[in-house]
Amino acid sequence: MKENRSLIAIAAAALVIGVIAYVLASQSSFTMGRGMGQHSGDYLIYYQVKAVLASVNSFLLISLLSIYWKVYRDTKLEFSLGLVIFSFALLLYSMVSNPLLVNVAGFRASGLGPFAMLPDLFTCIASFTLLYISR
Repeated sequence: MKENRSLIAIAAAALVIGVIAYVLASQSSFTMGRGMGQHSGDYLIYYQVKAVLASVNSFLLISLLSIYWKVYRDTKLEFSLGLVIFSFALLLYSMVSNPLLVNVAGFRASGLGPFAMLPDLFTCIASFTLLYISR
């Protein structure tokens, strides 16, 4: 019963974070690049949805990371440490692929700078970690 309440609380908090991310993304101006103006239509919807999903995903991964960290601290198992590293890498991926962060950092959709490759780097770290602990 206690687990169900904590799961419902996490889901409710994720919903609130999703709404906040949507409001922030609706008020942000996602631009294409130098002299190309603002996104319109499908591009704006894409960035709003991606901002909401990345924000909710970040929150869920923080929750998962705290659970895995508690398990690792209690058991000291290598597998648990692998899950901590895996979830941390996915958290970093989720954070740097969030259009809100990219926009705040001053990069544009066509000139993402380091944000163009960082998500793939973190995915590679997560995949390698999962492969290592699953061997």
